[in-house]
Amino acid sequence: MPAPTNTLIVEGSFEELADELATYLDGLASAQEQSTSVQSEIQPLLQDEGKREDVLKKIVTASSVLSSAPEREFIAAYNQLVHLIRQAPKPDMFLPKLCSNLSNPVTSSPHNSLGLQLSILTTIFNTLPPTSESRYHIFLAILSVVRKSTQSFELLRPQLKTLDLWLQNWDIDQEDSRKLYLAISDVASDAGDDTQSYAYLLRALRTLQDAEEVSTPEAQKLSLKALSHALGNPTTYDFSDLTALDSIQALRKSDAEWFELLEIFSTETLEDYDEFVSSHTDFLNSSGLNRSVLETKMRLLTLSSLAASASQTRSLPYATIAKALKIPAEEVERSVIDVIRAGLVEGKLSQSTQTFLIHRATYRVFGEHQWREVAARLDLWKRSLENVLRVLGEQKREFIAEKEREAKGEGEPRGFERGGGRGGRGGYRGERRERVQQEAVEVE
Repeated sequence: MPAPTNTLIVEGSFEELADELATYLDGLASAQEQSTSVQSEIQPLLQDEGKREDVLKKIVTASSVLSSAPEREFIAAYNQLVHLIRQAPKPDMFLPKLCSNLSNPVTSSPHNSLGLQLSILTTIFNTLPPTSESRYHIFLAILSVVRKSTQSFELLRPQLKTLDLWLQNWDIDQEDSRKLYLAISDVASDAGDDTQSYAYLLRALRTLQDAEEVSTPEAQKLSLKALSHALGNPTTYDFSDLTALDSIQALRKSDAEWFELLEIFSTETLEDYDEFVSSHTDFLNSSGLNRSVLETKMRLLTLSSLAASASQTRSLPYATIAKALKIPAEEVERSVIDVIRAGLVEGKLSQSTQTFLIHRATYRVFGEHQWREVAARLDLWKRSLENVLRVLGEQKREFIAEKEREAKGEGEPRGFERGGGRGGRGGYRGERRERVQQEAVEVE
């Protein structure tokens, strides 16, 4: 997998290495019963250092035969080829051919083909400068190879953390960025990681910023794909990222039914969903969406909205939940447990009072009303903190005043009285009388 830039060291002059590799390619071709003469063709060109590009054109053109190289020689041969290409005046011109070659299986090692392909592509990627745009094309080739094996995505996953930095270094346009995001989304989808697939699909949609772009057939196709994924995924409950996209908003005109369904899942309740189902049966049947998943999600979202709306009482009676979800009272607790497991609310069921005590609830939409509620709570907390600070200030002033009195001696008798109590006062006076008597005896 791609790593920090490194150096590829191969001993020998360009002429020696080119002649050696050409001879090797001719040998592989001969074993495949192909007639080539790369070595003889480049011999006259090697005499002129200015002909290196022509030499490499012939070698790279014939390099597809390397897929038949023995496994133990495959990496060494490709490393030598990469080393030669790096010495060309314009090495980037040869990389597309290498990517094309490496996208095909290594016929000499079918069981380890994927590892060999990724090894060479990674070497090419890492030997290129960090700002080289060719890294973009190599990475696309890596994704193409990784897609052939779902297990390889786990090797790629850590590298995605530096993707934003790579894109910044490559300075590519939005269209190329979108192509890369979609490739990653497809790889993640094939690997069964729906969360990553959806995340990169959204990133691809965010590259559609122009007013004309968001209405193109490509934008419409990608938007419907993302919307279908979000609605059909049992664990996707937040649709704010979708509704914020211009390409999704464009569906309001081109695909009104899809957009209406999105609005229901974003802000409405189970009752609204049931009305939509009754009037759009044909659409739902042709949409490919799982009706059971949709209904289950809608129940959870409805209960989440109920909990959020009960911010003042912080509790919901079982009867209210049963009515909103259109379920028998005995199924309320199971529904509440489901919504807690989904992470939409936190709370505790009280069977004795038949209520759901709410600790936390997730707002599906955060608009003006929610901001006003937050402001009211902040004001309440502010007043509470001001009261606490006032009490602490008073206590501090009293403490300082008492210390000052003690320092002046005003607090000493009172301290004895508090510490000794009644017996303490008696002891103090008794000691004083004893001292007076002793003084009198001494005078006599």
